[in-house]
Amino acid sequence: MPQLITMLKEFKEFAIKGNMIDMAIGIIIGGAFGTIVQSLVNDIMMPIVSGIFKAPDFSNLFIQLWGEEKYTTLSDAVAAGAPILAYGNFINALIAFLIIAITLFFLVKGINTLKHKEEIKEQVVAGPTELEVLQEIRDVLKK
Repeated sequence: MPQLITMLKEFKEFAIKGNMIDMAIGIIIGGAFGTIVQSLVNDIMMPIVSGIFKAPDFSNLFIQLWGEEKYTTLSDAVAAGAPILAYGNFINALIAFLIIAITLFFLVKGINTLKHKEEIKEQVVAGPTELEVLQEIRDVLKK
């Protein structure tokens, strides 16, 4: 029983310090950001990529490995149980991954730029005071 009480006290300290709240906020924002990125990929970037490659959707691209009957769509081949290599879905996933990775790169780059500007501002504010500069000059002159 004392171990349970100790564990509850530790959990209370953990929750009060804000770690749990920060984590929950991060998960919620991450979920919302995921929706935004998914919309960016599906609604904006993929139509552009499809226009460039003159293919509206890559998911129907496949290679039938063997068999007598030839299938024109991936769904027909899957329904028939034909041995296929469905590389179109992989291309879609790869393009989505690249777009998400580039988006996150620019997001993190922007945040780092803002942090760097804030650090420079703090260094300027945290610079030596006029009194400290005068004391340093005095000490140099004494030597």
